Amino acid sequence: MGIDPFHMKKVIIAGASGMIGNLVLEHCLDSSEIGEVTSLVRRKTENKHPKLKMVVIGNFADYSEHTDLFQQVDIAFFCIGVYTGQVPNEKFKEITVDYAVAFAEAVKAGNPNARLCLLSGAGADRSEKSRASFARYKGMAENRISILGLYFHTFRPGYIYPVTPRKEPNVMYRIMRFLYPLLRLGGSNSSIKSTELAAAMFNVGLNGAPFEILENSAILELASAQ
Repeated sequence: MGIDPFHMKKVIIAGASGMIGNLVLEHCLDSSEIGEVTSLVRRKTENKHPKLKMVVIGNFADYSEHTDLFQQVDIAFFCIGVYTGQVPNEKFKEITVDYAVAFAEAVKAGNPNARLCLLSGAGADRSEKSRASFARYKGMAENRISILGLYFHTFRPGYIYPVTPRKEPNVMYRIMRFLYPLLRLGGSNSSIKSTELAAAMFNVGLNGAPFEILENSAILELASAQ
């Protein structure tokens, strides 16, 4: 069972407007092994490509009106996220847990043999007891998706260094960007480049990986895997 290596893959991605999701999308569009990419968006962009279909979604927690988009999808990427403190706690939980689980359930309904790659984060707590909302809700999302029985991989990067400069979301991230050279000295679990993370997610989506939970060091190794 699993993905048939002899047919063009069908991909669906949520969060392609974000830093990592956009890089994953570029990999998919450039790949000769992928024939169709559906990108779920809040609003359409100018990105045009023969393989790409953009679909505006009004509610990322409910795909009941979009079940056709998930039919026979081979690979799914969930890259929607929000920074801690940017939204109230309940909204943070909705985006982190409800959006991710609704996406995964729609993927399973469309093809129970699909492979799903989730952009999670370092420190995700599957005991769901952490006092930190980020860790608790990321762990909660992982747990709820894991039991669905998909070919599931969750990515837990450390600090993600934006290779393409951007407006940082807060002071902490401006400091982290400045300190990145020192973070790299902290070992393979401390940080990763945006391009490395996206490459790893794409590679695992296409070829799989031996583990469900992929911490930063494993992601770095998978970034260069073929």
